[in-house]
Amino acid sequence: MLYANVPGVTKPISRLVQGTIMISTSKLDESFALLDGILAMGGTTFDTAHGYGNGDVERTFGRWLEARGNREQVVILGKGAHHSQDRQRVTPFDITADLHDSLARMKTDYIDLYILHRDDPSKPVGPIVEVLNEHKAAGRIHAFGGSNWSSARIQEANEYAAAHNLTPFVASSPNLSLAVQLKAPWPNCVSISGPAGEEDRAWYKAHNMPLFTWSSLAGGFFSGRFERDNLDSFTTYLDKLCVECYCTEDNFQRLDRVKELAAERGMSIPQIATAYVLSYPLNIFALVGCNTADEFKANMAAMTMKLTPAEIAWLELKSDSRT
Repeated sequence: MLYANVPGVTKPISRLVQGTIMISTSKLDESFALLDGILAMGGTTFDTAHGYGNGDVERTFGRWLEARGNREQVVILGKGAHHSQDRQRVTPFDITADLHDSLARMKTDYIDLYILHRDDPSKPVGPIVEVLNEHKAAGRIHAFGGSNWSSARIQEANEYAAAHNLTPFVASSPNLSLAVQLKAPWPNCVSISGPAGEEDRAWYKAHNMPLFTWSSLAGGFFSGRFERDNLDSFTTYLDKLCVECYCTEDNFQRLDRVKELAAERGMSIPQIATAYVLSYPLNIFALVGCNTADEFKANMAAMTMKLTPAEIAWLELKSDSRT
């Protein structure tokens, strides 16, 4: 496993961050076995959220922490303040309420890295920065950042922090994948993939901000199941969403090149797609949603396979040569 640091978090953070959306109290033994297996391989960092499973995911994770007594070995990336069907919830009140819920569910008195799950650009950043600093000062969170925040809004927040002698955002969690979205899979998602994300990527490179990127496999597009001639065969919600968001001819051309490189390297299609993200010249921690320890092990192999700048450009269709 490879590790790096984030300002404010004293523990090393694994470059592969395991999601927890698949765990639940209805399958505790299976959930605990998955978490045990990943931790045993050095996957110390886990991504949770207030909204996952209507709180059941955090309760399950908290029961695992309590049963294993391993809280100080584990880095929690927690998220809160997701929008609801009724309103945008990026307010000091909602941030505080969600944070206290998460702490109670996971039976811990702090979250290592707290990420706002969404942004509301209609709201001023000042009160948001201030309430996050209040929780940091109280020890409830050790560092904070934004998920699906644009680099411009993060810069605005950090300029406010600098002007008021406060701690800034230290991390961001946008989408990054080799596949370029035709449309966002859910409202208010921010992607830094493809030509449209070039300005954001340049900002993150200039500031060397840690990025906790989501959906490396483009909603399953790089699972190997999606082909040009079978798109009308998918019936589940998530598969149909992948078809709508990612199944374009340009992305299939990228997939063709992934297959070619995978065959040459003796790797799988998902491994090459993951290696692309982890090889990108930014300060990246990849969020992965492995359902088994073997899947996590395969991601670890992808983590150690660094692609060259020429290979990255070739996969992105910017070049016809890999050398």
